[in-house]
Formats: sequence, C-alpha cells, structure tokens
Amino acid sequence: MDGAQKPRILIVDDDKAALDSLTQVFEKEGFETRAEQSGEAALDALRSEDFGVVLADLRMPGMDGMDLLKAIKAIRPDTEVVIMTAFGTIEKAVEAMREGAYDFVTKPLKRPLVVRSVTRAFEKFALRAENQALRAELEAVSGERTLIGTSPSMRRVLDTIAQVAPSSATVLLQGESGTGKELVARAIHRRSQRSRGPFIAINCAAIPVTLLESELFGHERGAFTGAFARREGRFKLADGGTLFLDEVAELDPLVQ
Repeated sequence: MDGAQKPRILIVDDDKAALDSLTQVFEKEGFETRAEQSGEAALDALRSEDFGVVLADLRMPGMDGMDLLKAIKAIRPDTEVVIMTAFGTIEKAVEAMREGAYDFVTKPLKRPLVVRSVTRAFEKFALRAENQALRAELEAVSGERTLIGTSPSMRRVLDTIAQVAPSSATVLLQGESGTGKELVARAIHRRSQRSRGPFIAINCAAIPVTLLESELFGHERGAFTGAFARREGRFKLADGGTLFLDEVAELDPLVQ
C-alpha cells in the first residue's frame, strides 16, 4: 500500500502469539500498527490516537470484542472495525454488523482474506475522511456550513430532515441556543422543492415588537414615522423559498 502517510491499524487480541503474527503481517503490508492485549487498553489508545481500522478478537477477558466495538462507535464512529473469532456463528456475525462492524472474519485466519478485509475497511475510512475534507473546503469557499455527522443522534436528525423536506408544511425546530437550528433549517431548504428560491432568516428576538409587523409584512412609504420608502417584508422576500423565524419562542404569545 502506497501513499505519503501510512494507514494506521490497531490490533487487539489477548493471544500474544497471534498479536505478534498479525502485527508482522500488516507491517509488511505497509500499515503502521499498534498492538494491545485487552479491550480496555485498546480503548485508552483510541482516546489519544487516531486509527483508520481496528482489528479485534471477539473473545477476550474483561471487555470482549463486541463491547469494544460498541465503545469504539461511541467515541470514534468513523473508525472501521473488523471482528475476528474462532467461535464464529451467523448470529454473532449479524450482531457485529448491526453494531457497526465493517466485517467479521473467522479463525484460523487466512492471510489474503484478512488483509483484503482490513484494506477495504481502511479504503472506506479514507474515502469518508476525504469526503469530509472536501465538504469543509467547499464550505470555506462558499461560506455556507453544512451538517456533518455519523452518530446515531445525528443520523436521526438527517433522517428527519429527509422526511420533512419534500413537504410544504410548516416545520417547528426545537433546541437550545447554539445547537444548530438554522443549519437544520438550511438543510431542509436545500432538499426541498423550494431550494431554488431564497432562504430568508430573521431573528425575532432581536426585533422590537413594534417593528416586527413591518419587518415581516413590509410597509408603504409614509406608513409611519421614519418610513421614508416602500419596503418589502420578509414574507414577500421569501416567496418561492423558505422563511426561517429564528427564536420565535421569544415573541409575545399574542404576536406569535
């Protein structure tokens, strides 16, 4: 495997002989390796270092491979995990894949098969990292931020966005200040049938109640003191697109 930076793999097995053998195999394949003999030690390594792939034995004292897999997906969701075991069953393989494992290989390991599995797992990890880097670069160029995430909670948010975006219904976004409600609103807009129209955001909490009606619906010249020119309201400006009323809960209930 070529490239300026070696792919990194964390190998976890309580069997020292198997651990040494796998370390030699993957170092010859061009990987930078780290070996640990317990799930707990592997988890400590993952908290301080980045690895593209973890190759872990299923049966280990203390934290076994399945518990390690779940812990990895909680703290390093992008890291790919390949589980290996001499006690393979279809049920265990299905469980491992359901928990996020990339692959499930059985012992005694066949070198070409395990190398191919780990290599493909790393390719998936590298592709995801490249996509995220390209997204970040695109955001820097366009000045627009997007939602990125692979955690279960973020996947639920993205799934909900995909469900509501095609609808023409009003969407209520709830969350503490700074949690990304406007990002979600923009994501819904981009996926909607109104994506070619404007996205207009207004911070309701920053506008005095006496001026809110004018901001939302516009006014004609001379409608009130200081109205020196005709002004279109935000509803008109957002026609054919999306109007995002930020901090709408801060408004007086009668105004809402």
